[in-house]
Order: sequence, then structure tokens, then C-alpha cells
Amino acid sequence: MHATEPYKPNLIGQTAEIIDDINAFQIMNKLELAGRVCYKSEDKIGWVNCPECHGKVHECPWKKWHKEEQIHSSFPFIKRLLHQLHHESVIEHQSITVKFVTDRGVTHEEVRHRLCSYSQESTRYVNYGKSKIKFIIPVDFYFDEEDLQFLKCVEEQYNRSLERGLSPQQARYFLINGIKTEIIHTANLREWRHIFKLRTSSKAHPQIQKLMSGLLMMFKSSIPIIFDDI
Repeated sequence: MHATEPYKPNLIGQTAEIIDDINAFQIMNKLELAGRVCYKSEDKIGWVNCPECHGKVHECPWKKWHKEEQIHSSFPFIKRLLHQLHHESVIEHQSITVKFVTDRGVTHEEVRHRLCSYSQESTRYVNYGKSKIKFIIPVDFYFDEEDLQFLKCVEEQYNRSLERGLSPQQARYFLINGIKTEIIHTANLREWRHIFKLRTSSKAHPQIQKLMSGLLMMFKSSIPIIFDDI
């Protein structure tokens, strides 16, 4: 007799991917125009001496958006608007879309945010019996043998339900929060600021905290000023 191979769950890590082609320069210009309409100061739009350089262009946080020693007026304008005047409504004019691969426990929290659009993988229509069920690796604990046995039971029970004639939307009753799911999430920049403030906090659940902290770093490197204070 051949020994039964030990069960190996299909474990994957969670990911976040910005699916928009971000052009920071265009975004900042657009936001400046929106903000200057409020004050009727459109005549001040243009290239100005960079207030962040202090004579050292190579050390400037905005150096990759420089034209020699000058920066577009949108950069200091948006910084003043957000950090001095706290006029955040202007940044609602720009939205960013992100694709998350994570577990359903995280997305249950994620979809509680408003002013967002979501498109999520459906456990009603996706038949996980056609391939091995994927589970997301937890970030705050490790599986022991009993945990792995439980995941095996989850997968076997789901497949057994399909075999006895239940539909995927009925068999999903036996799935757990730890299964992998994909979700497309669109929000404006102001809402993303709100999300990051809540979900990267030390009080956030470790799984969503890890996911959003990584995404925040991507936003910071792609779009200046908007997220630097978080």
C-alpha cells in the first residue's frame, strides 16, 4: 500500500497592486487648478523657485519633479492647502484604483469604507471545487498541525457538498474568512487618506494593517505631499 501524502494547503501571501498608471505631475496640476478656482488665483499657476530645496537640489524630496531648480506651483500649493489650510476636499477630484489579493476577513472590513467603489470575487458564482482552494497566509501567527488539519476539513467539506449536488453558493457556507479573495477598490485621494489613517494604525487588525502599510508606501513614492504626513 502507498502511504497517503500529507495534506498541503494552497497558501499564498496577500498583495496590493495599483492598477492605474499614475502620473504625479498631472495629478498635482489637476488638483492645483481645482484649488485655485476657489481663490481665483489661476494666474499664479506655473514654475516657481522650489521652497524645499534650500540650495541643495539633490536633497529635495521633490527632486524628481524638478525643472532645474524650479518646481511647478502645484507642489507648494497643494502642500499649503493640505497641511496649513486643511482644505482636503480638493483632493477628492482624483481617484486611484487598487487590486487587492487578501482574505475575506480583511475585505469584510475594507468594504465598510464609504465613498468607494468595489468589485469583488464572488463565492456565489466561483466554483472552488475545480481547483485547490487557496488560503491566505496569516501575518500574526503560524499554523500548527491542528490548523492544517482544519484547513483540510474545510476543503474536503466544500468539495463533498458539491459532489452531493449543492451549488457553489450553497457550498460556500463551509468556507472560512481565511480563503483568498480578490477585490478591486477605487477611492478618491481624500478617502484613501482616511483609510490609511485607520488601517495602518497600531489598533488595526494585523492582517489589514500589513496590507495597507505596504500600499501606503507605494502611494507615498508615487504621489508627493498627499500622504507624506501619514
